[in-house]
Order: sequence, then C-alpha cells, then structure tokens
Amino acid sequence: MQTYTAPLRDMRFVIHELHDSAALRALPGLEDMTPDLLNTVLDEAAKFFSAVLLPLNAGGDAEGCRYEDGVVRTPKGFKEAYRGFIEGGWGSLSSDPSYGGQGLPQSVAKLVEEMICACNLSFGLYPGLSHGAYLALKSHGSEVLKDLYLPKFVDGSWSGTMCLTESHCGTDLGLLRTRAVPQPDGSYRLSGSKIFISAGEHDLTENIVHLVLARLPDAPSGIKGISLFVVPKFLPKTDGTVGARNGVKCVGIEHKMGIKASATCQISFDEASGWLVGEPHKGMRAMFVMMNSERLSVGTQGLGIGEVAYQSAVAYAKDRLQGRSLAGAKHPEKPADPIIVHPDVRRMLMTMRAYNEGCRALGVWVANALDRMERLPESEERTEAEDFIALMTPVVKALFTDLGFEAANLGVQIYGGHGYIVDHGMEQYVRDARIAMIYEGTNGVQALDLVGRKLPANLGRSLRRFFHPVAEFIEAHGADPDIGAMVQSLGKAFGALQLATGFIAQKSFSDPEEAGAASTDYLRMIGLVALGFMWVRMAKVAADKLPAPLDAFPKSHA
Repeated sequence: MQTYTAPLRDMRFVIHELHDSAALRALPGLEDMTPDLLNTVLDEAAKFFSAVLLPLNAGGDAEGCRYEDGVVRTPKGFKEAYRGFIEGGWGSLSSDPSYGGQGLPQSVAKLVEEMICACNLSFGLYPGLSHGAYLALKSHGSEVLKDLYLPKFVDGSWSGTMCLTESHCGTDLGLLRTRAVPQPDGSYRLSGSKIFISAGEHDLTENIVHLVLARLPDAPSGIKGISLFVVPKFLPKTDGTVGARNGVKCVGIEHKMGIKASATCQISFDEASGWLVGEPHKGMRAMFVMMNSERLSVGTQGLGIGEVAYQSAVAYAKDRLQGRSLAGAKHPEKPADPIIVHPDVRRMLMTMRAYNEGCRALGVWVANALDRMERLPESEERTEAEDFIALMTPVVKALFTDLGFEAANLGVQIYGGHGYIVDHGMEQYVRDARIAMIYEGTNGVQALDLVGRKLPANLGRSLRRFFHPVAEFIEAHGADPDIGAMVQSLGKAFGALQLATGFIAQKSFSDPEEAGAASTDYLRMIGLVALGFMWVRMAKVAADKLPAPLDAFPKSHA
C-alpha cells in the first residue's frame, strides 16, 4: 500500500528553526510572510495533495496516457484533480503577483513541490513544466509575450513545455536541426521534430505553449547558433482566447518504464507560427533559466519519492510479522514480531530517513538563496546567492535523484517479495524514480558541469560560497559540549573534500579526462558533506532547545 502523510513537523523545523524564516521577511515582497501564514499554506497543501493526488497515483500508473490520432488522454481523475489544483492556486505560489501569482517564497514552494512529487510524480510534471516555461519567458520574453502568456501560465489555463531533444541529439544540442524562418510580420515559421517532450500533449488545459529551440537561416553552427521561440498549440486571439490550430502536432507518445501518467510526446512542427524569445542565436541563455529551474525541481522529485518510499516501508515494517527479535520476542502474544525489530530493516529505514531529512534541509537552503537572487537588487549578497545556486544546482539534481532511487530500492528490499509485485505499489516508485537520474541532463552530465564549469568559474568563487560557511561552523562549534564530536567528524570529511578539490583542480589543467573520470565521485562527495553540514546544524538547533545538556539525559533519551 502506498502510504504518505506530509512530514509537516520536519518541514516546519527546516524552514523556521534551521533556516530562520524570519530572515525571509527582510526581502522585498515577503514582508507579510509570517510563520502562521507559511504554516497554513503547508497545512492546506498537505490536505489537498494527500486527499486528491495520492489516490490517483497507482491507478494512473496502471492506466497510463492514451494516444488517439494526435490527441492524448490523461488517466481517470486527472482532469478533475487538475481543475482542483488550479482553483486552489497551487500552481501560482511563487509566481509574480503582477501576473496573478501569490508571491510566496521559494522555500515554501519547494516544500509544496515535494508533497506533489511524493503523492503523484506523474501529475506534478504537468504544472511543473508550466512553471519552468513561465520563468524562461519572464526572464527573456518581450513585454508583449509576457503580458499574453504569463497570466495564462500562472492561472493554469494554459500549460508550457520545453522542446529541446531531437532523435539525433539530446545532451549535445548543438546538433539540432529544427529550423525557424522569419516572416514579414515579425513571426517565424518552425519546421522539425522533437522527442521526449514531457506534457507535450494532454487534455488538462485549453492550450499548450511550447518553448522550442531552433536555428535561424543565418545561424552559426553549434550551440552558438540556437534561438528560442514560443510556439502555441492554438494561436491566441487578440483578446487572449484560443484561436486557430497552429502547425503543431503530437505524432505519438512514448511507452515508458515509469511516470506512465505523464505524457512523453513526439512533437512535429510543420510551418508552425512562433515568436522569438530574447535575442537571435542566444536561445540557450534563455532556455537555461528553465533548465536550471527544472534541475532543482527534478532533485525535489527524488526527495519526494524518497519520502513516500520511506513512509510506505515503515508502515509495512510495523505490520509485517516475520521471525523474532534477536534480543527475544518483543510481541510474545503474536506468532512473530514485526520486521521493524530486525537490525537490517532498521538500518535500511534509518538510511532512507537520514537521506530524506538531509536533502530537505539542503533543498530549503538552496531555495532561500533563490529568494535572495530573485528579490534583492544588484548587490554582493545577491551575487553570493547566484554563485551558491550555480554550484548547488548540479549537486541537488544528481544527489537527490540518486538517493531517491536508492531509497525506493531499499523500500522494495524491506517489502521483500511483496515489494517486487505490483500489489503494494513500491515497485512503482523504483520505476518512477529512475527517470529523474536521466532527464534534465543525466547525473553524469551534472557531475561534469560541476567539475568542468562550476568549480573553475570566477577563480573558484562559487565554491567559496559553500566552503566558507562550513569552515566557519566547524571552527565555531568544534568544542561544543553537545555536538562537538559530530562537528569534528564533519571536519574530517570536509578536510578530505578540500584535498579532493585541490587534486581535481590540478588535474583539470594537466589531464581533463582524469578530472572528468572522478567527477561523479566528487559530486557525491561534496553532496554528502553538504548533507553532513545540514545534519550537524540541525543537531545544534535541537541541542540549543533542550532544557539541559545532552549528557544530562539517559543514553536512551539522548
């Protein structure tokens, strides 16, 4: 059975006590974001998603999407759930109030996103892609395009996609062939084909707006010759309503290992009308706004799967009777003890929980930096936030999805044979989690980005945004009577990370192949140190709130 209750206490601890939500209210536009308001948002989100999205998850996986002559039908209940989703304003939490959004902080939006991914990852991809399109268009679109499309994205009546991949090019977008020919009226005609387009066709919204990478006739070769265009399924009328069908068609959907209720489409553009976003040949600059947002969101998908897999495994471990505790029967009145008494089961459960709690804390730390980046004027503090996000984006995407997949696999192991069959729903989480390690740039690509781009950028400035607070914390709390031992262990790991960083930086100059070969292990290393930093900081917050020092408590309570 798929079991999930939003971990609201853990979420409140992270946002208010660990990362101090009061600091958010110092940012422009967040002055009214009191703890009570933020808690109410989380409470209501938990109620809606648990009641509406979670019950659709297994059924949506079994039914999948159906393709019929260019039209995609989502599974039973998805249209009604989406209607409730947009009526509740859940797709507009962090969007700009100028376009109808609610202007809430990114930290709250990411926690809500975690709930969505835990309850129904396939469903979450539809509004998730729309928000990414909103961000790209808001950052680089003309005022005319923003005024036309952004309110529709925010209210959920229109959805968005990102159309990058072609059959012959995925990661290497410099090879793409889709063409855009300028027209006398300032529009463009696009021709070509795209594959693996999440939410590329469905029946949830009245219009679907594609952000498409294509080449102009005079484009230089490679990545520097790519432009970005907005291409709607239906051409908007002057009053903002949908008009004639554009030359865009879904020609098929993929039959996938997981996320089966999310339509992954093959899209054909046949002289489709589109409009340039940003400057000619600068499309990757605009698209990276969406891609980087989606990479953080994909990391959140890993966390969501990890949390629901953990909770489902705990429920099963408390109920499943097999064998007796090594220390003697814990429930002698029963024919056997529940498997949660067995050390290896507890090991797996605690591994899952530790990963989830660490990732949640790290994710909110990055989300707080997003708020500073988006809301502060040009300043050193804003630059620091930008640097930190740049460094942590590949780490969040790769580490969270690796650990989410690991948690789902541990969940199957805890269930035993019952986890391997469909009935209990645990095997779905393994299948759903697997794609998160692949799309939006494989985790290997994230590691190469971290080592090849983020580390050397600005003479290592981005790395200092992480290293400095860790080093300062270790120096300040190494002798703390409550957490000193934990801090010293963090210090050893941090020291090893510093040595590895220096070694890789040196190898990057002399032998880039060797540095690249170590990049995946290095990303895992920096990610685990970041999680360790979060865990020690959480321990410090908790220790400070105890009525007496830790050593005053019996060991069973410490």
